[in-house]
Amino acid sequence: MKKFHIKKGDTVFVNAGNDKGKTGKVLEVLRAKDRVIVEGINMVSKHTKPNSKTPQGGIIKQEASIHISNVQLMDASGKPVKVTYKEVDGKKVRVAKTTGEEIK
Repeated sequence: MKKFHIKKGDTVFVNAGNDKGKTGKVLEVLRAKDRVIVEGINMVSKHTKPNSKTPQGGIIKQEASIHISNVQLMDASGKPVKVTYKEVDGKKVRVAKTTGEEIK
């Protein structure tokens, strides 16, 4: 299984594509496809049949996945950073390369 620097719940910066420059929260990481689903990014229209959730059916907007290489993790100050790992108290933690701050 591949190792990614980005996890569910992280705030990321989109650095390529139609939504370049936007930020959002990661809703899901699709490891097998190297993709992530980010809240409010890459919105697509989906046609739905009538069901109990949507009795009328119709067209709904939802997030589609984008490639993980097109997003970058953001630190606490709100700047996109590259990530490295450091061992702290016997645990492996993510650290911003430029500032050296731990990413939570």
